[in-house]
This record gives sequence, C-alpha cells and structure tokens, in this order.
Amino acid sequence: MKVFIVGGTGFVGVNLANRLRAGGAEVTVLGHLPGRPRGLDPGVAVVVGDATVAGDWQQRIPGHETVVNLAGASIFTRWTAPAKELIRRSRILTTRNVVDALPQDGGVTLISTSAVGYYGFHDDEELGEDDGPGDDFLARLCVDWEAEAQRARERGARVAIARFGIVLGPGGGVLGQMAPIFRAFVGGPLGSGRQWFSWIHVDDLFGALAHLAGRPGSSGPYNLTAPEPVTNRTLARELGRVLRRPALLPAPGFAVRLALGEFGEVLLKGQRVLPRRLLAEGFRFAHPGFAAALDALAPTL
Repeated sequence: MKVFIVGGTGFVGVNLANRLRAGGAEVTVLGHLPGRPRGLDPGVAVVVGDATVAGDWQQRIPGHETVVNLAGASIFTRWTAPAKELIRRSRILTTRNVVDALPQDGGVTLISTSAVGYYGFHDDEELGEDDGPGDDFLARLCVDWEAEAQRARERGARVAIARFGIVLGPGGGVLGQMAPIFRAFVGGPLGSGRQWFSWIHVDDLFGALAHLAGRPGSSGPYNLTAPEPVTNRTLARELGRVLRRPALLPAPGFAVRLALGEFGEVLLKGQRVLPRRLLAEGFRFAHPGFAAALDALAPTL
C-alpha cells in the first residue's frame, strides 16, 4: 500500500509513518521544514512544502491509495486573533489543497483529521458520531474543516473523518507537556476537575486509522477515542500515581482563564465522547482503560 501523510513530521505523523513502514507500506510524508524529523524511519520519503499553499508538493499525491491529512497548527496556546487565524488557515487551506490534488477518477481513500471539539462543551452527556456540533470557535472550525474534506467525495474518493481525542503516547503529545509539571510537584486537576477528558492511546489511534484505511465500507465521521473517558480529576490522580508525585494542587479556573484566555475554556470544560462506530464495526481497543494505558506508557514518561 502507498500512503501519503500530510502533516507527517509531527508527533502523530512520525509515529504513524513508522508503524506503516514497519508493516510494509510505502510511505511519503509532507512537512513544512527542511530536513528529516528526529525518529523518522529512514525508509520513509520526505517532501518539503507548505500545505496551506498550492504547489509542487500536490503532484506527489496521485499514485497513492491512501492519503492521511494530519496537518494543523497546535491549539495548545493562548487564542489571540492571529493565533486563531493560524489555527483555522492551517486546517482549512491545507485540506482544500489536499482535496484539489486528488485524482478525478476516484480509487483513493482520504482519512482527514478532525477533533472531538466538534461537539462543543458538554457536561456528563455521552456523545457519539450522530450528535450535532457545538457553537464555539473549535466546534465551528471542525464543521468547516470536515466540509472541506467531504468535497473529496465529488472526486470519487472514500472519505473517513477521524475525530481525534487527546492522544497519549511516548515522545510528545499532551503527556510530554504534563509530565514535567507533575515531576515538579505542582501537578493537579484543572478547575473543578469534573470535566471529561476523551483520550486515546497512540497504539489504538494507529490501529483505528489502519481500520479506516483497510475497510472499504468505513466512511463518514468516527470518534477516535477510548471507550472509557475519564474526568480531569481522575487524569491528574492517575498521572500522579504513575509518576509517584502528588496530584493535590488544583489550578483554579480563574487562573487558567487568565493565563490562556479562550483556550482555557477547552481545558476547563470538555466532552464525554464514545467511539460508537468503531465499536459497532468490531474494532478492539488494546488500551480501553486509562489507568492501564498510563501504566503501559510509564517507562517513557
């Protein structure tokens, strides 16, 4: 199988490329910086280009059976007006350019990233793929982002939308940002700690992406989250347990809002998202429970 990964030089992209390569796939990744990212399998081809701008990189997409679109600037920052514009452009323009580069005669599978932020903020309500979108910045972004990807159907492509939860894995991601805080003995829940945290172990993320790539009937939105979401308080307690550090210092909601502005609401609120479609199609999670997933990752933290 030939796979082209857009945004393939970040935390998820490098790990996915390496897994696909180990499984015998021919993999090409697109990144915006010269050079090879650290840890990328030497057998993976690298193309350098700005995916938000049409260019020669688009000519490399035809001939690949599967295109995975992971591109997007990090949302883990204070959402100033310029930051929100960057977050939006990096997703909408990239997806538009990827779709425009697909062949007109079909035969391609496009797996395009979205996020569980699609659903907006909720309390304890369980959410599945049939639930509608929210109305905050991130939810509206996801709606527009997914609409750009769905244009690929006009070119005869099969389109699967992967709504990512928070990815837990070695070498980066959210745990790479949180672990140093807990090691410094200042970790703890955010705000009330009652907000839901929809997560997925990186191994299951890759398994789910492989499931979507290899199953011809899989199309439309899929929640790529573990079947057992946890509250922020549980997250803090379990991370403290694994790191052998206390998790008793909550960050007051007003302090999170003061430091991060609008983005702080994403951390203080949340969604209880379930992978209903993956489960209905028989996908089996290797790490369905949060505590066991952290235990598996403990040596890398």
